[in-house]
Order: sequence, then C-alpha cells, then structure tokens
Amino acid sequence: MADFSDIIGQDQMKEHMQNALKTGKVSHAYIISGENGSGKEYIAKVFAKALQCENKQNKNDTIEACNGCHSCVQALSDNHPDIITITHEKPGSIGVDDIREKLRDDVAILPYESDYKIYIIPDGEKMTIAAQNALLKTLEEPPSYIVIIILTNNLNAFLPTIISRCIVLPMKPVKDDSIRKYLMKECHVVDYKAMLCASFARGNVGKALELASNEKFENLKNGAIELISKLSGLEIYDMMDRVHTLLAPSEEDEKNSKKGIDTVQLEEFMDILLFLFRDMLVFKATGEGDHLIFSDKISYIRSATQNCTYKGIDSIIKHLETAKNRISSNVNIDLALELMLLGIKENL
Repeated sequence: MADFSDIIGQDQMKEHMQNALKTGKVSHAYIISGENGSGKEYIAKVFAKALQCENKQNKNDTIEACNGCHSCVQALSDNHPDIITITHEKPGSIGVDDIREKLRDDVAILPYESDYKIYIIPDGEKMTIAAQNALLKTLEEPPSYIVIIILTNNLNAFLPTIISRCIVLPMKPVKDDSIRKYLMKECHVVDYKAMLCASFARGNVGKALELASNEKFENLKNGAIELISKLSGLEIYDMMDRVHTLLAPSEEDEKNSKKGIDTVQLEEFMDILLFLFRDMLVFKATGEGDHLIFSDKISYIRSATQNCTYKGIDSIIKHLETAKNRISSNVNIDLALELMLLGIKENL
C-alpha cells in the first residue's frame, strides 16, 4: 500500500517527515540521497501521498495517508494532478528546458485540488548546470504551496547553492537482519536465501529484492562455488574458460562489459568468493553452520575446511582482496583473475 510502516529502516528520515506532517512545517525543498535501488522514489511517493491526503490518520503515533480518499486513490495510481514527476527527453541529462517548462513555469499555477503542489525529480544528479540555475530561481523565491523533492545517487553533482536551500535527507544502509526478515515475511524467501541476499545487498533493500528474484545471481553463486570445488583438478586455461563462461555478458548487459566479462557479474563473483572463504573460517572455528551465509553449501564447506589450515584460508582471502584492488585499479582483468585462482588453488 506504500505507507511509512512499509519503509524498512530509515528511522531518521521517517522521523523528519513525520515531524513535518504533525506540525505542518513542511520545507519547500528536499534532497533524498542514496544508492540506486535503495528506495528513494518509494519514500518520496509515501511522503507526497501523506502530505496530500484529505483524511490523515494517526496510527501508533505515526501519521499515515488514509489510502481511501480521492487524493490517495489518485496518488496510488500515479495520476495525482498535484504530484508531478519531472521527466526528461535525453536519458543522460536533465536539461534547462525540462526544468523551465515542467517546473519553473508551472509553479505559478496554483494547486488544482490540494494544499501542496509537489514536484519529484528522479535522477537529480543528471541536471545540467543550466538546469540547476533555472531551479535555483524557484528555490530562492518559492510559492508557499510548493514542495520539491530531488532524488539523487550523487550529492556532489549539485551546486552548493542548491544544497544550501534544501533539506538533505541521506538514505542509511538497512541492517542485514531487517532485510532478511522482510524478505522472509513479505516476499516468502526461504531463510538461507534471505540471509544470502541481505548480506550481498550491503544495506540496499532494492538490491536485496532484485537478488532474491534473480535466477542469474543464483546460477552465478552455484557456478562460482562449483569452480572452487573443482579447482585442484583444473589447469589455468580450464579455470579461465569456466570464469569467462560464468561472467559472459548477455545482450542487454553488453554496456556493462569489459573484454568479454560482465563487470557487474564480476563484482558479485568476487564477493561470492570472499563470503565463501569467510564462511570457511567461521565453520573451521565453530564447527557450526548456523551463521553461515552459504548455509545451503555446508557439506562442501565442511569437507573443504578439513583440508585447509587457518593460514591457508587467510592467504586465500588476501589473494581475493589483492585481485579486487587490481581490478579496481584497471589492471588486466584476466591476469588479476589468473593470479587469484592460482593463489586459491595453492592454498586449498
């Protein structure tokens, strides 16, 4: 239904928005900053719907939209005349004409049927300097009824004068346990997979949801662990053939590829290996599978740790971290992966 109670974590942001709803002291401009997929637009829409609601309700000291009035019905269908999402013609930038026509010139028109006229600007970091300057003129002399909510993954892209005239609300990473519980309760994801997705999401709920429903990630995980389990019997060219097959980009992911390797998949592949060997350290120390990220692979982890020393696993983790640093420093990817795999094979 998209209410404040549905937002996972983000307590400071919710507290600020709740205070605005309770006191009526609503700022004319907000910037919500956070990673892609972290839920910025979702939160902006929850706030906008509550601001416009004709019959706000107090539930356990939280102001929520009623979801039944005319305004809420329009907001829920993305068809509210006084909640306007700024779109742009060019995918890579929001130009000055977009801001002039859809916001600066439009703010002079009073709200059609609500107390506020709310403008949501997704991908705010794409605004050109000229577009930001056009927006600045509105921020300097805003009509009393307007609320502008800018969403961004890069706060550094804005002019200091824009930031100084907005209330900045940063998205905080959500705790793994909160994401795990949400995936299990709301999305009916099995426990071990929910823990895995929460660990890989690094506090980003959107990424966790994507991973939970992403068959490609499941295949990558299984393929990566199978590669490691067979490493002792493989020559380097066999290892690299398997890696290239695992990390080959699909047609839609071609833009994220580098020398025949999907760079997004590569990052996930490296994380899978790091988490796998950290699981081995945990299991070797405790002999228990309760807190493993890859609890579904416990039989392999148990057998692998019988032949590995603490020093060997620690050395493997160092090889992985070295490879990640080399790849981020634009060293030849194949060379970095070859050295890493040889280091793992030597210590397994």
